[in-house]
Amino acid sequence: MLAHGVGSRSDLPIPLFYAYAGAFAALVVSFLALGLLWADSRFRGESAGRVLPVRPPAKVLRIITAVLGAYTLGWLILGPEEGNAAPYLVYVVFWVGLVPASLLFGPVWRLLNPFRLLPDRPRRPLPPRLGHWPAAAGLLVFTWMELVSPEPAAGVTLLLFALLYGGAQLTGTLVYGHAWLERGDPFEVYSTLAGHLAPLGRRADGTVVLRNPFDGLDAIQPAPGLVATVCVLLGSTGYDGFSGAPVWVDALQSGPLGRTGLGTIGLVTAIGVVLLLYVACIGLAGLIGGARDLAPRFAHSLVPIAVGYLIAHYFSLLVIEGQRVAIMTLRLPGEVDQEIVSPATIATVQVGAIVLGHVAGVVAAHDRSVRLLAPARAVAGQIPLFMLMICYTLGGLTLLFAA
Repeated sequence: MLAHGVGSRSDLPIPLFYAYAGAFAALVVSFLALGLLWADSRFRGESAGRVLPVRPPAKVLRIITAVLGAYTLGWLILGPEEGNAAPYLVYVVFWVGLVPASLLFGPVWRLLNPFRLLPDRPRRPLPPRLGHWPAAAGLLVFTWMELVSPEPAAGVTLLLFALLYGGAQLTGTLVYGHAWLERGDPFEVYSTLAGHLAPLGRRADGTVVLRNPFDGLDAIQPAPGLVATVCVLLGSTGYDGFSGAPVWVDALQSGPLGRTGLGTIGLVTAIGVVLLLYVACIGLAGLIGGARDLAPRFAHSLVPIAVGYLIAHYFSLLVIEGQRVAIMTLRLPGEVDQEIVSPATIATVQVGAIVLGHVAGVVAAHDRSVRLLAPARAVAGQIPLFMLMICYTLGGLTLLFAA
């Protein structure tokens, strides 16, 4: 059974006790240090950063991206059934590659998005209540296709998704202009959220700045559907880890609902558990800290956690299966080197990404807490959030070694 649409992850079951101990120590030390030494909010969000005199050739880059998209469609339609590069281009280069690209260069899909070649002439304003809900739905559909659908690498499956995705973006852009792409394009939202952690940031007006990644994280604006979007990323990656566990593999193969039915329930349940934990803990934090409506205001603290999970689960896939893309598209001789990275390197990246993502989440949540909660209750109000981080960390590490 293939994972991630194509290929498989390479994981190393290092002693889980040491991973737990290191993660728990890092989170506790971070929480105590922040509570003792960080009494005032320090991050400045959108206003932070040193302006760089850079104007990337957006139109040229978008035309190139459109050509590459047509090239991928050509593989889907005209390529061979065996050895077709299109699934690897979609699942490895595009989906997985967007994360490191966005972490290095900011929201790259906003820069590359070929739908931004369409004129920005909205027929009506984008309803504020729509928020990120279309992006959350689009990401759910894509992750379902990748992790649950019967034939994720089949040309028909990918063509159907391309038709739905392209139709939604074309219609939304013609009706609402480029404002739709900022909120409704699942991959632009995905790239933008990860890009907030990049040292190269972009302000709302497009200005390129060099800034502290925590300032970029602080610049994420609360919006309807933002919590759902981040929870889809977190929950789908969590399900990805659990789907490799022997007990779940056996259930998928022998369950009365079939692989697709049971997989759909598992994916939705994983996302629901992540969302439920967050809402419960943030509600308790509000009660202790004397504040309301905190859920969208703290959603930014989940972004580094989601990015950490994505790196942990997809690092080896990108490095190993990325070779296959080059071999297939460039007609290179040779075979994929499964040992291109050592097991020790894979383990270090996986555990490090999860732990650092959660520590960054603790820092972001603390800074927002001392800004929004009553001063006398700011540290106490963070305890439910800290417990949430502990749960996510231990759960993430457990799922990492479940496959």
